[in-house]
Amino acid sequence: MFKGSKNVMPEAHTSMISSVGGQSNAYTTDDETVFWETVPAQYLPMTLWLEADRMASLRVDKETFTNEREVVKEERRMRVDNQPYGRLNEIIYDQAFSVHPYKHPTIGSMADLESASVDDVLDFFHTYYVPANATMVLVGDFDTTQALQLVNQYLGRVPKAQKEVPRDIPKEPPQTQEKRVTLQQPWPLPAVVVAYHITYDGNPDSYPLHIAAKVLSDGQSSRIYKKLVYEKQIAVAAFGNANLIEDPNLFYAVAIVQQGHTPEEASTALIAEIEKLKTEPISTRELQRSKNQFARDYILGRESNQQKASTLAHAVVIHHDIKTADGEFDIFQNISVADVQRVARTYFRPENRIVLTLMPSGANQ
Repeated sequence: MFKGSKNVMPEAHTSMISSVGGQSNAYTTDDETVFWETVPAQYLPMTLWLEADRMASLRVDKETFTNEREVVKEERRMRVDNQPYGRLNEIIYDQAFSVHPYKHPTIGSMADLESASVDDVLDFFHTYYVPANATMVLVGDFDTTQALQLVNQYLGRVPKAQKEVPRDIPKEPPQTQEKRVTLQQPWPLPAVVVAYHITYDGNPDSYPLHIAAKVLSDGQSSRIYKKLVYEKQIAVAAFGNANLIEDPNLFYAVAIVQQGHTPEEASTALIAEIEKLKTEPISTRELQRSKNQFARDYILGRESNQQKASTLAHAVVIHHDIKTADGEFDIFQNISVADVQRVARTYFRPENRIVLTLMPSGANQ
C-alpha cells in the first residue's frame, strides 16, 4: 500500500506525508487493517487525495510483490520463528480453534507466504480494500462541513466494489469437553498453557473478564506469577491474557516450567488459581488496582490525535457503536467483585478448557 499507485510513485506516499512534517504507518490485527496519517490541518486535502488514489488504483507488480513478500518472511523470522517461545501464540490458537479464522496467524505461515501470488493479492485488495468495507475517521483542527466536502470530493470518486464484501465467517462450535494436547518444540524449557473460550469484545461479560484476567495474570503482582514464580518456584515466568476482540476468543494462562519441576505441577497450579477465582471473591484492593490500571491505559491511549482516531474507528468497526469509545470508562468503574466471580464461573469451566503441554524437542513425554 506504500509502493505506488496510478499517480504516486513507490514510497512517494510516505515521503509526501513526511515532507510536510507528518507521519504515516499501518498495522493489522485479527479483525482490522488500519492505515493512518497525522499531518498539519492544512494538508488534509493532500492526504485525502493520497488515500483515494491508492484505494482506486494501487499498483502491484511481480517485482514489488516478490520484494514485499521477502520483507514479510523476514519479519516473521525475526518476530516469531527465531524467538524463544515465538510460536506459542500460534500453537495456542491452532489447538483452540477448529474452523474460525482465528486459528490462523495474521502474518501467515511460511508456506502461506511462499504459495501466495500477485493474483491473490489483487483479488484480496479488490474484495476488501473498497469503500463499502472502509471506515474513515478524521480527528483534529478542521471545519466539519469543509472536511466532509473534501472527503466527498476525493473519496467519492473511488469506484464501488465489483462484488459484495463476503461476511461468511465460520462460527466456532462450542467446546463440550476438556482438551489436553502434548507437543514438542525447539525450546529450552517446557511451557504449559491453560486456555478457556470466552466471549467477544463489547459483550457485557467482556468487561469483568478483563478484570479477572488482570487479577490472575497481568504482571508480577498477579496471582499466578506470585504463586508459581515467587511462592512455589515451579515456573520461571507466568503470564496470561483475555483476548477480547470481534468474535469470541480466549483467556489463556502460561507458565514456563522451572528446571527440576514438571509440567504437571505447573498446569495443576495454574488451574488451582483459576478455580480459586470461582470459589473465593477477589479482594476490593485487587478490584480497585485493576480499575486503576484500566483508567491509566484508557487515558494514555487517547493522548494523540492518532490514538483518538484509532479508538473511534475501533468502536465503529468492532462494536458498531461509536459511543462505546467513551462509554466503556463508566462500565469498568462500575464492575463489582460479584461480576468478576460470575464471569469466572461462567467461562472457566473444565469442559471449556484446553491444556497444552509443550516439551523441548527430544524430551521424554
